Amino acid sequence: MPLQPTEKIWMNGELIDWHDAKIHVLTHSLHYGGAAFEGIRAYETDRGPAIFRLHEHMQRLLRTAKIIAMDVPYTVDELCAAACNVVRASGLPSAYIRPIVYLGYGEMGLNPLPCKVEVAIACWPWGSYLGDEGVKHGIRACISSWKRHDPNIIPPAAKVAGGYINSSMAKIEAMRAGYDEAILLNGQGYVAEGTGENIFVVRNRILYTPPTSAGALEGVTRDAVIKIARELGHDVREENILRSDLYTADEMFVVGTAAEVVPVRSVDDREIGEPGPITQSIQVTYHDAVRGKLERHAHWVTHING
Repeated sequence: MPLQPTEKIWMNGELIDWHDAKIHVLTHSLHYGGAAFEGIRAYETDRGPAIFRLHEHMQRLLRTAKIIAMDVPYTVDELCAAACNVVRASGLPSAYIRPIVYLGYGEMGLNPLPCKVEVAIACWPWGSYLGDEGVKHGIRACISSWKRHDPNIIPPAAKVAGGYINSSMAKIEAMRAGYDEAILLNGQGYVAEGTGENIFVVRNRILYTPPTSAGALEGVTRDAVIKIARELGHDVREENILRSDLYTADEMFVVGTAAEVVPVRSVDDREIGEPGPITQSIQVTYHDAVRGKLERHAHWVTHING
């Protein structure tokens, strides 16, 4: 999906013009993948744009940076304020927001410790990540031949740029085979996650989602969906899931900031079907929550205009 330029990008404490936001070709993170990043969405509300779970995303950004030994020169509150300023400057009613912490120009080689830590935040318009048809009728997924990386290789808890070559390879494989999305298993054969989404399976009206110990990212949207599902009266269990559990699911859906809540209608050509009632109820409630329509979750949205 091509990027649509907006007015400003925040870089190291300043709002600069979109086309002036440049880095040197010898930027360390470009060569070695050492960058922490987030994906965040701002939604149109009756009070103007509002960012969903902004504080939680920035907290996770700093956790990732800590895991990969990067000292970020900004606090969570400063990063939240910067994100609001970027969305405000864009003039967009809704936007996808990308904060990134990376190692800049000045050092080369595998020792990143002397490198300067740089921070940037951009935003742009972005519609349905897995397509409007997928949101309505479900996507076709396949089990990837690529395994989710091990916690002692690249920690799945870290949303780090270099780790996403794992997801990219799985995505390429799925798209070339005619599927919409790939599902990665861990080294023990348990379901970990999609290329950029957490997974939920419904069997006998119980929701199951892989634990973080299986290699699932500790998703901000995952956390919100678990809370919403329990408020709707559903039993939610974090348990290991096998690929055969996907084939025999009553319902299945994936969640993520970019994807939001998207049904899965088949896995490896085993039909699950159109979105079921539990999936639909969570989908509707989530869409209300991100737009500030649920009083009990008003604290989940940050209105950029106060």
